[in-house]
Amino acid sequence: MKTPQITFIGAGSTIFVKNILGDVFHKPALKHAHIALMDIDQTRLEESQIVVRKLMESAGATGNITCHLNQKDALQNADFVVVAFQIGGYEPCTVTDFEVCKRHGLEQTIADTLGPGGIMRSLRTIPHLWQICEDMTEVCPDATMLNYVNPMAMNTWAMYAKYPNIKQVGLCHSVQGTAEELARDLELDYNDLRYTCAGINHMAYYLTLEKKNAQGEYVDIYPDLLAAFENGQAPKPGQHHNGRCVNLIRYEMFKKLGYFVTESSEHFAEYTPYFIKPNRPDLIERYKVPLDEYPKRCVEQIADWKKDLEAFKNADSIDVKESHEYASTIMNAIWTGTPSVIYGNVKNDGLIENLPQECCVEVACLVDANGIQPTKVGRLPSHLAALMQTNINVQTLLTEAILTENRDRIYHAAMLDPHTAAVLGLEEIYALVDDLIEAHEGWLPAWVNKH
Repeated sequence: MKTPQITFIGAGSTIFVKNILGDVFHKPALKHAHIALMDIDQTRLEESQIVVRKLMESAGATGNITCHLNQKDALQNADFVVVAFQIGGYEPCTVTDFEVCKRHGLEQTIADTLGPGGIMRSLRTIPHLWQICEDMTEVCPDATMLNYVNPMAMNTWAMYAKYPNIKQVGLCHSVQGTAEELARDLELDYNDLRYTCAGINHMAYYLTLEKKNAQGEYVDIYPDLLAAFENGQAPKPGQHHNGRCVNLIRYEMFKKLGYFVTESSEHFAEYTPYFIKPNRPDLIERYKVPLDEYPKRCVEQIADWKKDLEAFKNADSIDVKESHEYASTIMNAIWTGTPSVIYGNVKNDGLIENLPQECCVEVACLVDANGIQPTKVGRLPSHLAALMQTNINVQTLLTEAILTENRDRIYHAAMLDPHTAAVLGLEEIYALVDDLIEAHEGWLPAWVNKH
């Protein structure tokens, strides 16, 4: 019987590999999978191999593990390709994104999705994703790519545009993760929730959000959520990131919009022009905006990773509870034909009528032996679509910049970023982009530096 091959590009991300493959080994149909690990860092690759081997032994999985420094070799005969890497890493590139912007008076929180930080990250990343698509076209054209690399919308859009034949989906955990948070805020069992959600990555909204009552009927919980916020019972204190991230912004936007957004308050603060402004410390304090949050997380994650890695190396076995990531569910559904529903980032091919066609949208997708099949949403509430459009403007121009090698469009993307435009003047935006491009020398496509 044929066994699946799962290729992991960016396997040096040991903890992420552990979580995804821990889920995989919980699926009986995937326990015998061939795991091909690929990374450019030999040491990190070897460390991941140790962890994955112990993980397999602990779960009773019997597949082979192979390690590769060459991407095309790792992709040979793959059925599933998991992509999880960060070009330029925390140092130097993330540090550069934050320090250069701060020097120009632009404060950021996460800077991995939109704004100058997201724009630079996308320029660094898309050429490498295209190379994966090129290699897949040659050695595993029928494989399904499960992409976890940010900025999700721009990366996914650029791959669809240049490699339309590649089967791919962009994956995030914000839809199911936020639903779990809201269940916790209302002290409900997450498994009693039912919802529909749609939009763009990091700015999708729960169009319906319901709970099962004692009679087994589903009822809207938005009134309960609003009342809990007004009474100070929600949001509950944060469990993550050392308590720095208080979920006030999303609840305030929920009050104004009537719908709850899927990505965290610290992300949402920099997707909009309302919360981070020069000489407005009152806004930072009122909404508890965690400036420079991502660099702090990176430092903590690097320290935690070193401790965790030593623990894994010394452990006799590694037991991993199933996470809420979608990767293993998708693999199992395609491999066995067992239908599942996930939320994925895909091309807007008539799925959401009042967002631009061809852009990247996040919608519910049916997954079975036929692959990933996005579901049609229709029209979103107009005010939600309008807010998303402000982000799609940036995505549109950056995607056009890299597809046509047009440097001017990089500046245009930054000009239309809601947060950047609320803080900086036109010439200041151009000067910021100039400095970012210069500071990223060697990390960006060659055409960016041609005038």
